[in-house]
Amino acid sequence: MTLPLLQYKPTTQNQRVKSFGVADLDEDTPYIYRIEDVGSATEIEQLIWAAYRQVFSEHETLKFNRQITLESQLRNGVITVRDFIRGLAKSERFYSLVVSVNDNYRLVEVLLKRLLGRAPYNKDETIAWSIKAATLGYYGLVDALVDSEEYTLAFGDYTVPYQRKRMEGRPFNLVTPRYGEEFREKAGTVTTDWRFVLEKIYTRKYQDKQLREGDPRKFRDLAAAIAPKPNYAQRTSAFDIDYLNKVPVRGRR
Repeated sequence: MTLPLLQYKPTTQNQRVKSFGVADLDEDTPYIYRIEDVGSATEIEQLIWAAYRQVFSEHETLKFNRQITLESQLRNGVITVRDFIRGLAKSERFYSLVVSVNDNYRLVEVLLKRLLGRAPYNKDETIAWSIKAATLGYYGLVDALVDSEEYTLAFGDYTVPYQRKRMEGRPFNLVTPRYGEEFREKAGTVTTDWRFVLEKIYTRKYQDKQLREGDPRKFRDLAAAIAPKPNYAQRTSAFDIDYLNKVPVRGRR
């Protein structure tokens, strides 16, 4: 039995605000690629590469990631732009580059940015879609997003997804999928940078772990925590001692 998508409250992100038309246009406004506007082979190539940039990120727009069969089907009108985006997200290259290296929360964040053109509203939405991923699997999650009402209203069948109403922050397709917080903690700078490695080696905690069981040096902190009060001998000056009265005299009673 498939679980329904959990309810969550959308926050007021800028893509939910109605456009002001020309007033919204600036240097950050993304160019919208539509299959209806294509009139030449060059323009269809530009649309295809725009789809690669959106789904694979500009860091990974390589010929090695190309899906030749999907490209041919799109050029010949066999599939729509929506199906082309779906195919790229379900490709083996995308799975190895993005899906296999992230947990569900990070994966949902990346897919919402790449497929719906927006960031998650809040943690509740991230959890809701991650449950979808757990019940439907990754490919079911892609279908749920691409076939969603939001995708249909925003892009339809013939428009390449884009970052909607980009007003702040860098473009979503420049976000590196492998550099999330969880990845940094496990295999990122904190683990591999030589400066952190040296700092780790020379810390007291690391050094104590290298000692054998029963070594007295492992109990230094415990001994210091007890904080015993030393009882030192009183310091008496030689000038304060009356030696004449201390020397016994015969006949003195």
